[in-house]
Amino acid sequence: MQRLAAWLTGTGRCVVSLRQPGSTALGDRLRAVLLDSRSEAALGPISPLAEMALMFADRAQAIAEVIEPALAAGSIVLCDRFTDSTEAYQGAGRQLGSQRVLDLHAAVCNNLQPDLTLLLLPPLEEALTRARRRNHRQAQAHSSRQTKPADENRFERESDEFYARIHEAYRQIAARDPQRVLTVANDEAGDNSIDAIERRIRALVAPKLFGDEQHV
Repeated sequence: MQRLAAWLTGTGRCVVSLRQPGSTALGDRLRAVLLDSRSEAALGPISPLAEMALMFADRAQAIAEVIEPALAAGSIVLCDRFTDSTEAYQGAGRQLGSQRVLDLHAAVCNNLQPDLTLLLLPPLEEALTRARRRNHRQAQAHSSRQTKPADENRFERESDEFYARIHEAYRQIAARDPQRVLTVANDEAGDNSIDAIERRIRALVAPKLFGDEQHV
């Protein structure tokens, strides 16, 4: 996302980037509760419905505080995760069902939809390994600075079956809304470097923004 933001900024666009949960004062506090694997030791088990509600509380605040003002100012908004992730994680992973998620999205987010969603969907095992390695690396980095270690492994501790449901849900969302959701899959030739993925993402974004690929 950082590379995409830099490229778009280079074309003269004003870009606002955020992540969910997080990116507001309230959202950062909710992120700590939702992602830290130590939350439940301090607070007790978080019910699936409460988890979904907190995700939407974060999203509603981000829309009001960041997304809507940025769109009104003519900026491009890049958001790392949105309601598709809630449908995948809580709807499928927690088995709450898609309809509950979509109903909440309509009610809480006024049904605000991205113009384009880029779905990076590597094979399930590869995605899990990467996420767990990243969070372990972040925790070690905080420890080396003698700060309180960051721990965002609450979801990464879930079972492979949990993540299989999520992976399939993302595939179903992309199939349901192919005009909005474009999948960035692994390259059949084996070139899945970050540079190659960036080139593929630019090729998907340019027609949406500029009407052609001349800016790639």
